[in-house]
Amino acid sequence: MTRPPCFKPDRATSAAQSAPMAFAHAPSPLGRILLAANQRGVCFISIGSDPRTLEQELQDRYPRQTLSAASPQCASWLAQLILQIDSPAPAVDLPLDLCGTDFQLRVWQALRLIPRGQTVSYGELARRIGAPRAIRAVASACAANTLALAIPCHRVLRADGALAGYRWGIARKGELLQREQA
Repeated sequence: MTRPPCFKPDRATSAAQSAPMAFAHAPSPLGRILLAANQRGVCFISIGSDPRTLEQELQDRYPRQTLSAASPQCASWLAQLILQIDSPAPAVDLPLDLCGTDFQLRVWQALRLIPRGQTVSYGELARRIGAPRAIRAVASACAANTLALAIPCHRVLRADGALAGYRWGIARKGELLQREQA
């Protein structure tokens, strides 16, 4: 699989450091959402309750990056993403800058193929990517996702159908699933 190199916070090039990373945040039915993009696309989406905490999370993830909150493009993408939370319309097609291992990228691509309102188990997702024994690795790939909503890891459940870990909280995972099934 050929893919463009991803930005690694600890291996930032001078070009990556010189271009500010744009971001925007806004309230949503799930709490505050922050969306950030670099020159290659949306690289970070997080959900929380406090804008400063979200900004600090972004800065911690990209410590060498200069952040800029003045981004009409990020604000537009964020507005579309927030509208999607309660809309039965297909997912917003954001330009994503995915950064992960080949295995994580396979998991994240498979997650993007799960239709709104449907769920799969970690085992089923492992089978879908051709790695039926890699259930824990699939769960770890879901946990490594830093693109809330754009990579819908909330659509993965335990084999017994119970909610399991979600980077942005089990309550938000349940809320998202409930909204998608309505």
